[in-house]
Amino acid sequence: MAENDVGERSEAPTPKKKKQSRDKGQVARSKELNSAAVLIAAGFIFIGSGSYSGGGITRVLEKNFTLSRETIFDTQSLMIHLGASLGESFILLTPIFVVFLLVALIAPISIGGLTISAKAASPKLENISPKKGFKRMFGHNALMELVKSIAKFAVVSSFAYMYLSSQFDRFMGLGHGAAKADIIQALGILSQSFLVIALSLLLIVAIDVPYQIWNHDRQIKMTKQEVKDEMKDTEGKPEVKGKIRQSQREISYRRMMAEVPKADVVITNPEHFSVALKYNEGLVAPIVVAKGVDETAMKIREIARRHDIPMFAAPPLARAIFYGTKLDRPIPEGLYLAVAQVLAYVYQLKEFRKGNGTKPAKIKDLDIPDDLQR
Repeated sequence: MAENDVGERSEAPTPKKKKQSRDKGQVARSKELNSAAVLIAAGFIFIGSGSYSGGGITRVLEKNFTLSRETIFDTQSLMIHLGASLGESFILLTPIFVVFLLVALIAPISIGGLTISAKAASPKLENISPKKGFKRMFGHNALMELVKSIAKFAVVSSFAYMYLSSQFDRFMGLGHGAAKADIIQALGILSQSFLVIALSLLLIVAIDVPYQIWNHDRQIKMTKQEVKDEMKDTEGKPEVKGKIRQSQREISYRRMMAEVPKADVVITNPEHFSVALKYNEGLVAPIVVAKGVDETAMKIREIARRHDIPMFAAPPLARAIFYGTKLDRPIPEGLYLAVAQVLAYVYQLKEFRKGNGTKPAKIKDLDIPDDLQR
């Protein structure tokens, strides 16, 4: 069981693993999406430029089919004519090929993003390994490609047959009219054929794209041990350790400040030190729920004022508690008496403000043991 836990790739890939995969050029790709996108582009291009393309093709064909006998048997004239025809064809077809190229480049990055990796293009010895080759031929991916190819052939053939059957009369009518009109009509049938085939491919794309994304994530899954090793490697870096410590300090700070409203008293320096104490019946001694110096001390006093927590200025006691007690720990035994006096004073002052009892006398001196004084 332990071996399976180590070797089985059951864990989702971490961001670092995904980045490493991208750096190697391993991203989700769908060939069917590329094919469908190019065919859709071809269909719309020919539909939108049917008259322009048809006219251009007609001019090129007319020039080449109506050459004079002298031009045909004159090598120099024939080469000049051929160059002109090629130039005109280039001008006619270049915009179409540019659109095809852009679509062919944009379609793949729509699901896997843009990746430029030299590693993906570098030769690998494992690619010529008979064992690896056998696995590729009869593995899971090969089986899916076979199923996909059969499904694609069946779907595309069905759509193409239905469309071409409906256009049979138009096909048979080609060649009986003017050349330009027939070429434009042929381009119309061709462009509609592209769209029909692309539409049929979209059914395959709707299945293939989610599958390719799922299959890619499956292939880069990690074992539990790989995740542990990566965490050790990452957390061992100084900058990561620094961020972790900073995050821990921020969490600890927020948690400490959340305890201030629950305190019974805040003992202050009064400016440089602040210590918040809480005492409940059943506790051996009051507990330090918050403490700080300078800005933190000021923040503790600010929260205490906002929540009507009593504050008591006693610089020696504040310093003694700050230096002698850890957060969330009880005060030292040597400070029991001094803190008890402060708590008693605070309690009596609360009662007096409620209209009960007399105003307590101010505490003049607090007994702080020499070993706790700072």
